[in-house]
This record gives sequence, structure tokens and C-alpha cells, in this order.
Amino acid sequence: MSEEQIRTLAFYLWEQDGSPDGRADEYWEKARRQLGLEGPAQDEAAGFAEELEATSNRPLAE
Repeated sequence: MSEEQIRTLAFYLWEQDGSPDGRADEYWEKARRQLGLEGPAQDEAAGFAEELEATSNRPLAE
């Protein structure tokens, strides 16, 4: 998993939760867990991880 993929998932999760302020670290760790980089939450992100791989070369909006 690349840092860009973690960032993309973290951003997606953050937006889904209403874009709360001051919680960047929480969403970064949540994304890492869901992508299987730590913790057991791999099943939740399985479909999204495939989507990330398909779009990993697409630039992120700024």
C-alpha cells in the first residue's frame, strides 16, 4: 500500500463522517487499519482497496 492510497482512503472516510476538524491523525490510522496495515479491519476496506488500486494514478483534487 502506498502513502497516497492511505491518504485517499483517509480523505474518503473523513468526508463520509462530515469532514470534522482536527481529526486528521484519527482518519489516517483508521485508513491504515482498514487497508490491513495494522489491526484486523481488512474486510471493511476490501472493495475500496480495489477501487484505490484502479484509480491510484489519477491526481487528487486540491
